[in-house]
Amino acid sequence: MKIGEIARRTDTPIRLLRYYEEQGLIEPDRMPNGYREYDEHLVDRVHQIRGLLDVGLPTRVIRQILPCLNEPQTIHMPYITPDMVETLEHERDRMAEKIRYLIRNHDAINAYLDATERHASEE
Repeated sequence: MKIGEIARRTDTPIRLLRYYEEQGLIEPDRMPNGYREYDEHLVDRVHQIRGLLDVGLPTRVIRQILPCLNEPQTIHMPYITPDMVETLEHERDRMAEKIRYLIRNHDAINAYLDATERHASEE
C-alpha cells in the first residue's frame, strides 16, 4: 500500500510515518520509481509504535524493543540486557504514574458531568 493509505488506516500523518522511517521504527519497501510501499504488517506496527509513544516511551527505547514485537499484539523477549530491564522498569513506573493521573482526571470529569446532569434535571 502507498503512504497515503497507511496514513489513513492508522490515522497517522504522513510526516510522522516518514519520521518513524528515519528513526528506524518502520521499513517500507521501495518500488523501482522510489515510492514507498508499505506491507500489511506495518499497519499493526504503526499502531504499536503510536501506543508506545502515547504512554511516553522515547523512540530510542521503542527502537530497542521493536525486534521483540514479532507478531501483531504479541511481545517476545528472546534476549534482554540488564540496561534494557532497567529502562523498561523506569518507563513502566512512569506509565503507572500517568495512569494514576488519568484515572484521577477521568473521575473528576465524571463527577463534574454527574453534577451538571443533576443540576440540569433539578431545573
